[in-house]
Order: sequence, then structure tokens, then C-alpha cells
Amino acid sequence: MTEDTRRRTEDGTPPPSIAIVDYRAGNLTSLVKGLAAAGAQPFVTSDADALARADAIVVPGVGNFAATTAIDPATRRAILDAVERRVPLLGICLGLQFLFDDSEEAPGVRGLALLRGRCSLLRGDVKVPHVGWNTLERRLDAPILGGVGANAYVYYTHSYAAPVVDATVATTTHGSPFTAIVEHGRVFGVQFHPEKSGEDGMRILRNFVALCR
Repeated sequence: MTEDTRRRTEDGTPPPSIAIVDYRAGNLTSLVKGLAAAGAQPFVTSDADALARADAIVVPGVGNFAATTAIDPATRRAILDAVERRVPLLGICLGLQFLFDDSEEAPGVRGLALLRGRCSLLRGDVKVPHVGWNTLERRLDAPILGGVGANAYVYYTHSYAAPVVDATVATTTHGSPFTAIVEHGRVFGVQFHPEKSGEDGMRILRNFVALCR
């Protein structure tokens, strides 16, 4: 248990229980550690009933959009039901793309359609995949960005990205601008890996955890 988690427990406020959806799309160890350090009580699960009991849900992931087909109908329904109850939801990397309608990477595979639009291959005279550090370009002020500097650097590894939409609160440019962070009600998403993005990434995780209380 982290120092922050111990302090909040001693204050009589239990840390929020955050379910990380396990659909075998990446190593989740660093994300679990990051959320715990941010003051949450994270657990990894693929069980729909466990998702229904969580204070918040995180959909992580790396790789091809087709990997999301491993999220079975019951789990998908549990995520959507949680959103209807205003349970906070955070998509990370592939998880952010899963918030949208679909992706040209895997035609016929549907996302959650919580945000409208199709994810597409990064375009322009740039190297793909986009791997490494890049700048967040703030588009709107939003709670998920509280305390994050104007020129924050975060860590990416991806070839496809979501379009810039009304819910986009920050972009990054690699060839052309793409959605880096979305915030739509209690639905959040980041294209980068906050758990690997230093203090700015941890600030974003702490902001999300605070929004779960």
C-alpha cells in the first residue's frame, strides 16, 4: 500500500476501487503500480460483475484495434452500464481508441461509440509507429489536466489515433494533430501512457483518481 493510500485510509476515506479491464492487450504491471501510487486501489479483472462493483474503470491496451474483440459482450455491457451510472471511465492508448466508433485498422470491429468518429493511421511525412516523447498541446481547460504544464511531455507508442473532436481537450502533432486527451462528462481517454510519462503522467492519474471519489 502506498503512503498516499495509507493516509487516506487513516483519514476514514477508503481509496477508490479501480477495475482495469484485462483483455490480454499488454502488460498491466506498470499501470497497476501507477494507479496505486496515485492513491487508488486498482485490480485487474475480466469479470463483468467485478466491473459493476468498481468505483471506476480503466480500459488499457496496446496493439491492433482487433484486440478489443477479446472484450466479451458481458464485459462491454458492464462498461456501458457503468458509464450510464456516471462511473468514471478512462481509456488508455488502444483504450482511448475503443471509446470511438471504430478504426480503419480493423474494419468491422466496433468500438464503444461513446465518442463519434473513426480512428485512422497517422499520416504525413513522419515515422510510424510514433514511439517516444512528444508535447501535449492544450486545447481546452479540463479537470483531467489540472496542474499539468502547458508544454508537458508524455510517452507514446502507437500507429493509429483518434480524430480531433469536441471532447478533445489536448492534442499532439505527429505529421498532423490527433487527439491526445478527451474528456466527455465522466468519460476520459489518453492516447499516451501516463504511467510511463513521468510527473506529468502521474499528475493525470492523480487527477483521474480524485475524480473517482
